[in-house]
Amino acid sequence: MRKLLLSVTAGILAVSVAGCGSGRGGAESDSAGESGDNSGALVGIAMPTKTSERWIKDGDAIKAELEDLGYDTTLEYADDDIPTQVQQVSNMITKGAKVLVIAAIDGTALSDQLDNAADAGIKVIAYDRLITGNENVDYYTTFDNYTVGVQQATSLLTGLGILDADGKDTGATEPKNIELFAGSPDDNNANFFYKGAMDTLQPYIDKGTLVVQSGQTGFTQIATLRWDPATAQKRMQNLIASTYSGGQKVDGVLSPYDGISLGIISALTGSGYAPDALPVITGQDAEAASVKSIMNNQQYSTIYKDTRALGEQAVAMVDAVLKGEDPEVNDTETYDNKVKIVPTYLLDPMVVTKDNYEEVLVDSGYYEASDLK
Repeated sequence: MRKLLLSVTAGILAVSVAGCGSGRGGAESDSAGESGDNSGALVGIAMPTKTSERWIKDGDAIKAELEDLGYDTTLEYADDDIPTQVQQVSNMITKGAKVLVIAAIDGTALSDQLDNAADAGIKVIAYDRLITGNENVDYYTTFDNYTVGVQQATSLLTGLGILDADGKDTGATEPKNIELFAGSPDDNNANFFYKGAMDTLQPYIDKGTLVVQSGQTGFTQIATLRWDPATAQKRMQNLIASTYSGGQKVDGVLSPYDGISLGIISALTGSGYAPDALPVITGQDAEAASVKSIMNNQQYSTIYKDTRALGEQAVAMVDAVLKGEDPEVNDTETYDNKVKIVPTYLLDPMVVTKDNYEEVLVDSGYYEASDLK
């Protein structure tokens, strides 16, 4: 009888332990990145601002596509205010988001939130702007940002007649006056744009084909905090007053973003440049206002980044993570966030000018023809 009781007791304990183990396994499989059922999981989407139309499009597209896959979403815009975005991300964590998709205002400002997310088993995908200084950035999706800078500089050289349409040197030797603008110093992408552009322009500056009359070529000298058009407009006004008051003309301006380009154009036209005789001005993001400006021969070029494809890639990453799979990446060497190399998926950008805007932007469905009237 004693042996029988011991045997029964051991059996009960074994069943009890097995039940506890099953419970822990079920709880773990519900966390992001495990192989449990995450249908209906909450995904937090943090966008920087609504002042740029591209972020509105990005946020809406990601939200819609994730909801089509059966996930719940919370989408927030932070009006380019860092404390607001910090609070929004914190709230997403509190609400129980399983994955966060973050386009950071300041790539260094979310470290505490990323630590809290990691503690809660939440995966973080940096969207188009790398989050730096923290190991808890799991994936990154963006465009080839160095190439963006190269394309901006190349289109400037083409517009100035130094390169032809095929990118070949035309042999032009007459010096051209240019001024340089860079993006926001708290956005890691701005450094890639700058490096790609300067690697392309520097040989022409060195041999005197390009002349930066202001002498301002360093990143910190030409950076534009928060990519703000008004800041760019004021700096361009100051450059004209301080450097070109003797009758010299600006032949070209390297601008890293369409909003900055519009600020530059406002400064130039306000200083006496005729709208149909502006310098060669570059840009980025193919925003509707700048595409219209290109059509009207004011802005020369922009860099088109199909944010539909970028959003689709972010959604694919989220979906893979929530299914317990490894998201697809194509770069595991370039994007060092100062703590780790973040696995990245890069997409290709494209130069848009008056010659190809209709084919690239309208025929592809990115814009309706009526959007550009």
